[in-house]
Amino acid sequence: MANVMGDLFAHWYDDLMRPLEKRRFQAIRKKLIGKAAGNVLEIGSGTGINFVHYNQADEVTAVEPDAVMREKSRQRMKEAPVKVTLLDSPAEKLPFADHTFDTVVTTLVLCTVQDPALVLQELHRVCKPEGRLLLFEHVRHDNRLLSAIQTLLTPLWKQLCGGCHLNRDTLTLVQQHGFHIVSTEQFYNRIFVAVEAAASVKRQSAQSNP
Repeated sequence: MANVMGDLFAHWYDDLMRPLEKRRFQAIRKKLIGKAAGNVLEIGSGTGINFVHYNQADEVTAVEPDAVMREKSRQRMKEAPVKVTLLDSPAEKLPFADHTFDTVVTTLVLCTVQDPALVLQELHRVCKPEGRLLLFEHVRHDNRLLSAIQTLLTPLWKQLCGGCHLNRDTLTLVQQHGFHIVSTEQFYNRIFVAVEAAASVKRQSAQSNP
């Protein structure tokens, strides 16, 4: 049943998201993805909706483990202004060497992965020490009542929306796994955030060597 729901969600994802994309998300993506430079990794490329916005990148490697989503991504590769290589890979175990990418990108993905801490650990590993993380995500609200509602709704929401968790404290996880937040922009009453973060390998190394 879960696989059936997941396939249906993947198939109808663009239609379900179209109102939000037109109203706000498209502009958010354009501004955030426009900052991606150099050799770029995007995890969970979904239907490839970000591809058209990579105006500053040299090349993009995108990973997407869902076959339905991956096929939709493949159709949008032709719209990208740069070369896009699309791979089937889980974000928890990326097939890349340490310090490969100048920019890593994740948009509306960390809410759905099984182990967001491991994913962020992997993103930090493959990001160059001077590299950046660009993230757009919905997060656990800082209001206790709204946070409790998110937690209450999450079990059903996961079943309907491809494993999406409404209540993950993603910003804290980002900081706990090697990234230093440079800037954040909040949307929809602080439920959604766009984040630019710097990899902090050098800083961590200095702290670990007294």
